[in-house]
Amino acid sequence: MAEVEDAKPVDVQAAAGAKPKPKAEELEIEFKAANEIEIKLPFYKAAVKKSTLLLLGMNSVLVASIVLINFLMLSDVPSLFSTINIIALFIFALPIILLRYTEYKDVREIEEMFPVFLRDFVETIRSGMPLPAAIKAVAKNDYRALNSYVRRMSAQLDWGISVERVMLSFGKRSRSKLVMRIISSVIESHRFGGNLSDTFEALSNTAVEIDRLREERKLYMNSQMITGYVVFFVFLAVMVGLEKFLVPSLGDFSAGNMFGGAAATTSQPSNIAGEYKVIFRDLILIQGLFAGLAVGKMAEGAIMAGTKHSMFMMFVGFLVFAAAG
Repeated sequence: MAEVEDAKPVDVQAAAGAKPKPKAEELEIEFKAANEIEIKLPFYKAAVKKSTLLLLGMNSVLVASIVLINFLMLSDVPSLFSTINIIALFIFALPIILLRYTEYKDVREIEEMFPVFLRDFVETIRSGMPLPAAIKAVAKNDYRALNSYVRRMSAQLDWGISVERVMLSFGKRSRSKLVMRIISSVIESHRFGGNLSDTFEALSNTAVEIDRLREERKLYMNSQMITGYVVFFVFLAVMVGLEKFLVPSLGDFSAGNMFGGAAATTSQPSNIAGEYKVIFRDLILIQGLFAGLAVGKMAEGAIMAGTKHSMFMMFVGFLVFAAAG
């Protein structure tokens, strides 16, 4: 009898040599659809559509062709050579920036609509529905960028996938740290039998408060954003003034005092003016790039939000400087 009481339960899976069932956190969450390819880099991970990858590949081939033709045919004309290289760089970077900015905008819209989704979810759970039925019920509502994610959760529940796995998949696909933190709290409450309606209500209030703080920060930082634009346009005006008034006089002074003669007077000033023009143009583009990124970081809290400001400043600065020259 003592031997029976001291006996310990045997793990059948371990005895059979089978691997134990992983916990919900350790499950490999579905991340890509059938028409997507998952990209894993040390600093970036995303599921990209195959059509987008094809477009990026064609764009890379186009840019490489432009740079090669420019190198073979226009390398003897420094100003035109550098200008075409800059244009090629714009062509190469524009689709990547648009892709990342679209992803950023989708994440922001998901975070804006997520509190609305949570409020509807709370009301549905309070009506007495279990968690899977509540998700299916709110999937009929309109949450803009969140619609596809909610409908995907509803479809996965119909397929018999567990609630924890479905919600973890949603949090991962949303690419939002805020959403993932909320989902983790929901899963813990569901796993340990907490009051889901109270949990969802508290998390919804937290999400609304975070969104309100973001809007307040954006409002307070508007003055800093205007200051960033003023600084850039003042810098642009200084560069145009230097190129129009200082560089020609500097070229005449250098040619008349250091070299002398008709040949030096006709060739040297134009070379100096051309070199300074390229330098000033590059400085304007660099200033526009980093000023725009700084403005986006201050106003919206994300460097990616500054790409639209950078593109605008660089484009306007390039046009103004080219027109003034």
